[in-house]
Amino acid sequence: MFGITNYPGFILAVLVFLAIPGPGLLAILAATGKNGMRAGFASTLGTMVGDWLHMLLAGIGVAALLQANPAIFKAIQYAGAAYLMFIGTGLLGARQVGSSSVSESVNPGEHYFRRSFLITLLNPKAIVFYMAFFPLFIDPARHHGALTLLVMAATVSLITILFCFSCVAAVHAMAGKLKRNPRISKMAHRAAGLFLIGFGIKLTIN
Repeated sequence: MFGITNYPGFILAVLVFLAIPGPGLLAILAATGKNGMRAGFASTLGTMVGDWLHMLLAGIGVAALLQANPAIFKAIQYAGAAYLMFIGTGLLGARQVGSSSVSESVNPGEHYFRRSFLITLLNPKAIVFYMAFFPLFIDPARHHGALTLLVMAATVSLITILFCFSCVAAVHAMAGKLKRNPRISKMAHRAAGLFLIGFGIKLTIN
């Protein structure tokens, strides 16, 4: 199918990758918990745009260039780590779910879109992942060049929308209970903050 080997296996692999908690998914869940479904959807779209850029970079070989220049790769790695820890620190001091941390003069959707986009864009492991992941499912004898990569990218985006929107809806449904229990809300924010800080630290030591 469009030069893709084992298309069902490709879909399953993408689902497994999405289900593994990472900084992008945590940012989406945190945005939903703090500012509702609109923020969660905007955050999901920001993650998708970041993924599309990574897939494009992997497709034209920029990932290989970054691997060949450790200094550039390391700079991106530290920038991503710093941003994750900045967001995580903010969550540690966040108030209960429902008390927005976004200024009234700022569009929440735009804010969370931009934040998730930067989190995804500054994650160098995403570049390496797509560079190593896509070739596994491309049939060298039957591929259609850019069309094959476009179909794979569109598949990743569609699965991301379905999976992340489902997570957003689930978190939104739980948010009402969290609002009535500030203690649980505070613990949830701290847990998300610690996870993001942990991802940031992991980026710097790997």
